[in-house]
Amino acid sequence: MRKFFCPFPPHPRHISLLKNKIMAEIQTIRRNLALKEYEIKETPEGKQFSFSIKFVKKNGELVFIPRAVAAGLPFNGKNNRMRGAIPVDNENNASDHVTPVHIDGIIEWNGKKIKM
Repeated sequence: MRKFFCPFPPHPRHISLLKNKIMAEIQTIRRNLALKEYEIKETPEGKQFSFSIKFVKKNGELVFIPRAVAAGLPFNGKNNRMRGAIPVDNENNASDHVTPVHIDGIIEWNGKKIKM
């Protein structure tokens, strides 16, 4: 098969569109690495470790928590493949109740897409 030869240089607009597409690639994180970060409760300075999370509930509702910290659940979360997250404000004060998160329903972690 012969390649088509074009004597004209590519248009600069097409080059910039390709460059923007490459730069705008979506960052991903493996689920096991996200769960390891999830287990971090405090920073070395003693402050709570906050994160953002997007997940799907059992009923299909999409939930986005822009700033949350890890929290306990009233049942064994590891056996049920669930973790707890509690939304916080800028000063890390709880602003809502603990939300159970199923680990198979996590879509985004700190703005990165989850991959298996």
